Amino acid sequence: MVFLLAPDHKRFFAPAVVCLGLCALVAWACAQFYLPGKGFTYLIEFGELQHERFLPALKAVHPYEVKDKMGYDAQYYAQMAMEPNLGSPDLRRAVDSLPYRARRILLSWIAYALGGGDPVRALNIFAFENIFSWFALAALFCRWAPPWKWTGLARWVGLLLGFGLCCSLRGALVDGPSLLMIAGAVALAEEEWWWSAAVVLGLAGLMRETNLLAVVILIPKGQWKRRPAALGTEEKRRDAASTFGQIAMAVAPLIIWLLVLRHWLGSAEDLGARNFAAPTAGYFGKWSEIIGHLRTHRFDYVGRGNLLMLVGLTAQMLGILYAPNEHPQWRSVGAVFAGLGLCLGPAVWEGYPGAAARVLLPMTAAFFVLVPLERRRALPWLLYALGAMSVVVAPEILSPPGRESVEVRGPRELRIMDRTGQIVDAVFGPEWYDPEKSWLEYWRWCKSSGTVTFVNPHPFPVKADISFGLRASDARTVAVRAVDRTWWFGRLTPSSMRDVKLTDVTLPPGDTTWKFESLEPPLRANAPDARDSTFSLRDLRIDLHGTP
Repeated sequence: MVFLLAPDHKRFFAPAVVCLGLCALVAWACAQFYLPGKGFTYLIEFGELQHERFLPALKAVHPYEVKDKMGYDAQYYAQMAMEPNLGSPDLRRAVDSLPYRARRILLSWIAYALGGGDPVRALNIFAFENIFSWFALAALFCRWAPPWKWTGLARWVGLLLGFGLCCSLRGALVDGPSLLMIAGAVALAEEEWWWSAAVVLGLAGLMRETNLLAVVILIPKGQWKRRPAALGTEEKRRDAASTFGQIAMAVAPLIIWLLVLRHWLGSAEDLGARNFAAPTAGYFGKWSEIIGHLRTHRFDYVGRGNLLMLVGLTAQMLGILYAPNEHPQWRSVGAVFAGLGLCLGPAVWEGYPGAAARVLLPMTAAFFVLVPLERRRALPWLLYALGAMSVVVAPEILSPPGRESVEVRGPRELRIMDRTGQIVDAVFGPEWYDPEKSWLEYWRWCKSSGTVTFVNPHPFPVKADISFGLRASDARTVAVRAVDRTWWFGRLTPSSMRDVKLTDVTLPPGDTTWKFESLEPPLRANAPDARDSTFSLRDLRIDLHGTP
C-alpha cells in the first residue's frame, strides 16, 4: 500500500486510505460505463445522426450510439484507431475533417498497435486509454502531491477529481493522456534528463498541438543561474546548443507529421478557426454566457457547472502568479498555459461542459503543485478552495450511464423462462427519451404521453407489485391507464416526487400495454438541448411473487 512508503505509516494511514478509497470509487464509476456486448463505447459518444458515415467495421460492432445526436470528437479518433490507412475513402467519409483530426494521431496509433491490427480490439483499447491514463496520472502525481499527507491529498484531489480531467475521462478525449505525457516530461526534466523529456514532449505533440507549449521546461533554469562563473564561454555555448537541440527534437515530430499530412491529405478544413481570439475576448465572453444563462435558467446544473469551472480556472491563473518558485518547470508550464487560456476563442469556451478546462489541464496541474498549502496562511487555502471548486461537479460528470429502465425482482423461475431464456421485462415506447441515471436512481423523461409494455413470456399469468415514481418540472395531472381500467390518477407538484405502488397486478401471457398520459401539453425544459417533456418515470420496478 502507498502509505507504507512514508517514514511513519501509522501517522499517514488515514489520508492514504482516503486516497485508495477515491481510486476505488473512480474504478467503480468507470466499470459502470461498460456495456455488455458494446464494451466501453459509451464513453466515445458515437452520434446516431452520424451512423451512415461510420466505417463499415464500426457498424458491424454495433457500438453505443447517442440517439438524435451528432456525437463528439472521440468518435473520429476512435475510427482512426480502427482504420490506420488515412487514405481510405471510408475513413475520409467517416471523419468530419481528416487532415485536421489526423494531427492528433498518437492515441489512435497506440490503440491500433496494442490491438494487433484488429479493429474491434483497437476500438475497445481506445475507449479504455483515458481510464488507464487517469490511474497512471494518479500514481505519477504522487511525486508532487503525496496523498499520505493531508495537504498532498488535497492537491491530488484537486487535479484528479477536477472538472477538466473528469470531462476527458468521461468523453475518451485526448486531454487526460496529454497531461500524463506532460507530467512525465516534467518529472524527467526535474531529474535533468533533458533529452528523454524532449522525446516525451515530441510524442505529446502528436496527441495535441498545444502540448508543445510545455517545451519551456527544457530550459535548465537553475543550472545557468547557479554556476555562471564556473562555466566558460565554450561550455555555455555547448549548453545552449543542447537546449536548442532538445527543443528541436520536441517540435520536429509534429512539424514533420504536418508536412506529411499536407502532402498526403491536402489542407485541413478550417475547423479550428474559432479556437483562438484576441486576448481575454473568449474569457469574458464566457462570463457573459454564464450570467445570461443564470438569469434565464437560474442555478441549474449547466449554470452551476459552468460557473464553478470558470471560477476555478480564474483562481488557478491567479494562483500561478502568487505561488513560490519551488518547482520551476511546473511554474513555467502553468504560466504558458495560463497565457494560452486568455487567448482561447469562443469555440473552446462556449457550451457545457466546454473544452477550456480540458485544454488548460497543464495549468490546473501546475496550480495544485505550486499552491503553498504547507504555509499556515489563509490566502493559499482560499486560492486552493476557489481553484478546486469544480470538484463539486465531478460526481455529475462521472455519473453512471442511464441504461436501466426497469428492475425486475422475484424468484428466478418467474423472472426467466428456462426453455427459451426470455425474461419478464418492460419495453418503453418511442415517446420516451433515453434512460438517464444518477448514483441513486434511474429515470426516463416522456415527450408527451407514452406507453410501457409489460412482457410476460410464460404461458401462464404472473402476479407482481409494480412501483415507480413520477416527477414533473411543473404542475400537471397524470393518468396511468390500460385498455380495461385506470391504474392510477393524480396531480404532480413541481419538482416533487410522487411515489406509486400497485399491488397484486396480474400480467397475462404476452404483452400488456399501459399508457402514461399527461393531461397538459409538454413543457420546454431548461436544458442544453431544450427538449419538450411532460414528466419523468423513475425507478420502475416489477416485484414478481406468484401466479393467480
